[in-house]
Amino acid sequence: MATTLFNFTLGGDPLSLDRIRGILTRLEDTIIFALIERAQFAHNPKAYQKGAFPELKATGFEGSWLEWFLKETETFQAKARRYTSPDEYPFSPRSELPAPVLKSIPYPQVLHPNTINANPSILSFYTRSIIPRITKQATLALAALKRANGIVGEDEYEDDGNYGSAAAIDLEVLQAISKRVHYGKFVSESKFVDDPAAFIPHILTPNRTALEALITKPAVERALLLRLRKKAAVYAQDFAPDGEPKGGASKIDVDGVVELYEHYIIPLTREVEVDYLLERLNGLSQEQIDDLASKKKQ
Repeated sequence: MATTLFNFTLGGDPLSLDRIRGILTRLEDTIIFALIERAQFAHNPKAYQKGAFPELKATGFEGSWLEWFLKETETFQAKARRYTSPDEYPFSPRSELPAPVLKSIPYPQVLHPNTINANPSILSFYTRSIIPRITKQATLALAALKRANGIVGEDEYEDDGNYGSAAAIDLEVLQAISKRVHYGKFVSESKFVDDPAAFIPHILTPNRTALEALITKPAVERALLLRLRKKAAVYAQDFAPDGEPKGGASKIDVDGVVELYEHYIIPLTREVEVDYLLERLNGLSQEQIDDLASKKKQ
């Protein structure tokens, strides 16, 4: 199963909740490891400020270094048809990305057509809240080094200059969080097709609170956060050549990783799930809606 989790072309039910949970669990590992890699560099706030690089402004690009890095990378990835996959969403506007060079893969029509893309919110939160917290240790170490070399005051906290390396990891983190959040659509579709009659009255009202109650499983979320804390605590250790933990300082703020999920990734995923449900009946005839409303969970 591990070799087919992300592959829509190798069979299996893409709406199986077991399959979806397997994908989300693997994404936990991807996100934690990428955050650990990003934590080795300082904050580098200049990379997230629009217009901070004269070199980019000279080319007519007015965004931030990270936005430019995303646009350039996603341009190539679009040519390689990454964004034709039903679980991939670019941070750059689709209208600004090129068409695929390769012939499209005939993916199954799993999701109902919808307009939901949470990436602008993910990018904003990542740069404003996540980056400053996970890079705190590296930023303080940089400041201490600069003080030792006679650089004090505001200049203590200048960037370490690793713009390319940091942006490459930022890209990995952002794409993994995006995939994780947008997989909420698959969760909602799976639960909707299992029991349309439970959802349709609240979609028609519309009643966000009732829809959220139908898709939220507090026990599952508690288990997720417990598992995440254990993983982050283990992955953040340094290990000796024999595989035993060395002890000492953690490579990342474990509480920060857990809070990222608890206070942002999980709530935003839930928003995407509800937003998707609210668009689930768009384009359907009244006859089709009535037919779905008659289908209850077996």
